[in-house]
Amino acid sequence: MDNRLLIAGVVARRPETRTSPAGIPITRFTLRHQSQRPEAGLNRRVECSLQVVVCGHELGRAIQGLQEGEAVRVAGFLSRADHRNSEATLALHAERIERLQPQVAVDEQMTGD
Repeated sequence: MDNRLLIAGVVARRPETRTSPAGIPITRFTLRHQSQRPEAGLNRRVECSLQVVVCGHELGRAIQGLQEGEAVRVAGFLSRADHRNSEATLALHAERIERLQPQVAVDEQMTGD
């Protein structure tokens, strides 16, 4: 079954890192996305925020120093935000994170590319 998401936006809440009982660093931050997308022949304004989960040392190093307001593009898969909670709140589990230049992020969000 397919489960892939690619989304660009800005960091809305600074990353917070904890270590799992297995010793794996887990970083979470909130990504805010805004764009315009065609739907039913009209342009629709799209806005959403979602939690991004970053697991492991390698990907954790890639986001070291990430700050609120910084533009990023995240690729990964959707899963429950908290496996201890039965509520189905979704989070994007990152597999790749790319830092973007501020203008690139604004242009991409407005065109939906």
